[in-house]
Amino acid sequence: MDGVINLTGYRLEHWPWTNSQKQRFYDSRILTGRVLVSAIEHATHRPVVFLQVSGINYYGARGDIIADEETYPAHDFLAQLTVQWEVATQPVKELGVRHVVARSAVVLDANGGLLPLMALPVKLFIGGRLESGNQAVPWIHLADQIGALQFLLMNEKSTGEYKLISPTPTSNAEFMRALSSVLHRLYWFPTPANLLRATLGEMSTLVVEGRYSQPKRLLELGYQFRFPTIEAALQDLFK
Repeated sequence: MDGVINLTGYRLEHWPWTNSQKQRFYDSRILTGRVLVSAIEHATHRPVVFLQVSGINYYGARGDIIADEETYPAHDFLAQLTVQWEVATQPVKELGVRHVVARSAVVLDANGGLLPLMALPVKLFIGGRLESGNQAVPWIHLADQIGALQFLLMNEKSTGEYKLISPTPTSNAEFMRALSSVLHRLYWFPTPANLLRATLGEMSTLVVEGRYSQPKRLLELGYQFRFPTIEAALQDLFK
């Protein structure tokens, strides 16, 4: 093969986040990465490029500064999981393989992932912002996720870390207002974050918190987003 895209990782939506569940998150990412490195090392024909998909959680769920590719990783569970996820496949660089890391935001897909969970209260007519609604919602449309991965895979100038996230910063209030509009529901019922924390535990970080970030290097390389705004993305997904 000429290129490898490593998407492997037990999905974070699996709940609850027990110690055994966290270990499964770890093993499915780090052990798989090490196996792939070993396979490439022993391959007669090595791939030209290795595209490692990780998560925007690398930068942490909180922060006053808009994160870019040079922002240091956070110290929480998800951030450190992402750091080790990326490190597991970095040795391919020593084998002469172009190593690209794509740190992805939440991928919006009407049929899976976090979007159906976020849309549920809206469909039940109790949709609204989470507390103040000022926290960021990092997202990317499934079509742009695929398009950006293909763009990085084929572009020989791509190397190092890139963020796969919408270029338009979106707050929780803006996200939920757009979702309510697309689903033709009222936007009126603010949800206490403590309710989700009590229900989902540590997993609530995925929907309660979020840090603003932009795809600086991806835009500089020339990628053009098909769905740069949350309104356009949700209209397409729920049309």
